[in-house]
Amino acid sequence: MTVRLASWNVNGIRAAIRKGFWDWLEAYDPDLLCLQETRIHPDQLTGNMLEPPKHTSYWASAERKGYSGVATFSRQEPQAVHVGFGHSRFDFEGRTLITEHDGFTLVNAYFPSGQRGHERVVYKLEFYDALLAHCNSLRADGHRLVVCGDFNTAHQAIDLARPAQNKKTSGFLPEEREAMTLWLQSGFADSFRVLHPDEVAYSWWTYRANARARNVGWRLDYFLVDKALMPSVEDASILSDVSGSDHCPVGLELRLGS
Repeated sequence: MTVRLASWNVNGIRAAIRKGFWDWLEAYDPDLLCLQETRIHPDQLTGNMLEPPKHTSYWASAERKGYSGVATFSRQEPQAVHVGFGHSRFDFEGRTLITEHDGFTLVNAYFPSGQRGHERVVYKLEFYDALLAHCNSLRADGHRLVVCGDFNTAHQAIDLARPAQNKKTSGFLPEEREAMTLWLQSGFADSFRVLHPDEVAYSWWTYRANARARNVGWRLDYFLVDKALMPSVEDASILSDVSGSDHCPVGLELRLGS
């Protein structure tokens, strides 16, 4: 059985819906869809957001309205759903949903931005460390993990169009890149880079200076897969032709069982 997953920072679910989100979802037809930066509060959820045509939806919202937030759409009802990961200083921003499925556990995460002035870099790095510790605890308990979302970091020079000019820009700071490296050293694989070691592809483009049309972008969105699960990965993709946000979706296909 092949399980198709997608992850997308929609930069506001209501804005994405106005730009054709439902048509894309019907056409791509994933078994699991993880959304980040939904920017919606529970009392603002309506219609297909609450009851997608082919999925059940789960939402984690920030206490602050119009900010952050993640959602997971699942074709099959998960075995368990966890909103947050037990750290109130991160969970109040609605940054994680963890769902348990047959054969693997899915972590949908919206990693903090370090901000242009670097004022949230420390908070971002603390989130990286705390979530990694939680994921390692889950793995120690026997869970095989897939961690996806907007990591807000380009890991290597190949992952952004202008690495030399951005060495002091949050998203490509040495300490942020090292935080990504630590995840990989802890037993996770960057599925896209494993399957496409030399491919230049981006998942985010600033709205400024016609960056997307010129493909001046960054790869910020990832599927990190427990190395024990990597033999099950059939494909990892970046759907750069999909518009509707300043990010594009990224995809993963897993072959599980018979």
